[in-house]
Amino acid sequence: MTIKNVTIAGSGVLGSQIAFQTAFRGYNVTIYDINDQVLVKAKERINGLVDIYQKEVQSQSEHLNVFLHNGVYESTILPNLKDTLIRDLTTSRGNAAAVPIRMNYESDIAKAVFEADLVIEAIPERVDIKESFYKQLAAVANEKTIFATNTSTLLPSQFAEITGRPEKFLALHFANEIWKNNTAEIMGTKWTNQSIYDEVVEFAQGIGMIPIKLKKEQPGYVLNTLLVPLLDAAQMLLAKGVADIETVDKTWMLATKAPFGPFGILDIVGLKTAYDITSNAAQNDPEYEELADMIKNDYIDKGKMGVSTGEGFYKYPNPAYLDPDFLS
Repeated sequence: MTIKNVTIAGSGVLGSQIAFQTAFRGYNVTIYDINDQVLVKAKERINGLVDIYQKEVQSQSEHLNVFLHNGVYESTILPNLKDTLIRDLTTSRGNAAAVPIRMNYESDIAKAVFEADLVIEAIPERVDIKESFYKQLAAVANEKTIFATNTSTLLPSQFAEITGRPEKFLALHFANEIWKNNTAEIMGTKWTNQSIYDEVVEFAQGIGMIPIKLKKEQPGYVLNTLLVPLLDAAQMLLAKGVADIETVDKTWMLATKAPFGPFGILDIVGLKTAYDITSNAAQNDPEYEELADMIKNDYIDKGKMGVSTGEGFYKYPNPAYLDPDFLS
């Protein structure tokens, strides 16, 4: 089977990005979410991504112009290079503008997955919500349909049996700001059919991702196995009163030359995702319960969800860490 029709379940920050990138690369995409009110916000996110993509294309165009004017290449061997690159950039601008028109939205799960070759689940990082979703999905999806979870820290084997098709189920994890951070971590279970795994790898390449192929299950894959302990440690420093937000980020940025500190990263990821991950950890560690309460009470309940709402640990679009004097 060649994947052509893709349904993205969950229209949050990352779900919307996955949907946009997939449609941008020419696939037929439907966004599913629980009700029409949520889908109104999904449409706003998709429309907002058009400007981001076109700015990225413009940036690449500027880099291209510098190369074409100053670079050295053999025009007798590559006579159509300039025309080809300019044509591709023009096509990319058009593709970005066309995504909102081509995108489908559906709050009825049966209709949303009726023709789907692949369903990518990007719903909240809570076991109970995911279990409920997969039970509903299994009851209505076509037999051919592959299921993939974008879970950040849970294992696909936790849900494999509920899907009713463990041989066609695996994890497909994307990084935030997918158009720049174009990794796709692909992780099967002991039941995943190798041909299904290979087909999802091919799909990831088809939407412009670099496949990161894991050999066995690992909570957090490669990326979050490295990243989550850093973010947890930063939040604990804040919750315990050891250091404030800017001190933590300044320390990390100065010492590693990283463009963001942990709290800047958390704002990009979104505080709802951070809260869900922390809440899951709190089930086994009381220390995380206090941290989860802090995130909920001081940020989420006040509408401070991160970059997507204009405020999280920092205020946007001009967070303090971008100030030239921040690291002084």
